[in-house]
Amino acid sequence: MGHHQLSDQQLSFFDTFGFLALPGLMADAIDAITDAFEKIWAGRGGGHNGAAHDSKQRSCIVPFIDQHERLCSLLDDTRINGVLCDLLGDDYNYVGSDGNYYAGDTVWHSDGWGKAVRFVKIAFYLDPLTRDSGCLRVIPGSHNLEDQFSLKLQEQLRESEENWGIPGKDLLAGVGLETQPGDLVLFNHNLKHSAFGGSESRRMFTINCSQRFPEDRLEEFRKYISAHARFWTDRLYGNTMIATAGPERMVHLEQGMANDGHLAELSAKAREEMPEPSRG
Repeated sequence: MGHHQLSDQQLSFFDTFGFLALPGLMADAIDAITDAFEKIWAGRGGGHNGAAHDSKQRSCIVPFIDQHERLCSLLDDTRINGVLCDLLGDDYNYVGSDGNYYAGDTVWHSDGWGKAVRFVKIAFYLDPLTRDSGCLRVIPGSHNLEDQFSLKLQEQLRESEENWGIPGKDLLAGVGLETQPGDLVLFNHNLKHSAFGGSESRRMFTINCSQRFPEDRLEEFRKYISAHARFWTDRLYGNTMIATAGPERMVHLEQGMANDGHLAELSAKAREEMPEPSRG
């Protein structure tokens, strides 16, 4: 069973606004986490697809935490597991992760657009970030998909300059979540978010999880898994993630492992059609 980590107030805040900041939650482990992050990149040539990071484009590895035993074990950490159990239920799914060296701005977007199954992203930023140096910005409440506000944003946000005369980075509706390494920021996949003004090699990785899919929605889950083909990955999880999993972690891997059998074929096709794996 999950160890409860969030108060009723925090759960209510997440429901209402679609995100939570947890300052200092992983401060005691951040050095080991950063060290593991760097080791993964060093073993992969330092940047995207085995080449050096070129500082003009985002470098990305998916799945990411799966590449290193220390990062795999974040799913076993009582703090992270507790937060995920509180938000998604004790039988939640780990659905993947991405490691990044970011370059340039990330325009306003959502990671999902789903109503029935809740998806949560936990973000680890490994450099101190302010509003003007690439911290996560969110539009509180923009995850409520039935809501007229969200629908309007969906239609108009990307062309904010055209529609409202305001560039994305100057949008006052966006709240900047300034972070120090060791702070955690988590948000609903439907939430509108962005980052502006960051350095050319911002270090960040995420852990993505969802509620367990009901049996009659497994086709949706398989469709979600299909989208990972663009990263040229044959299974949803890396070998280390599975090999080091105890029975508790395995609860969060079962449904993904049972539903990713179609991915290898899609990835083979993606390798033929794309010059490099996706950068995000």
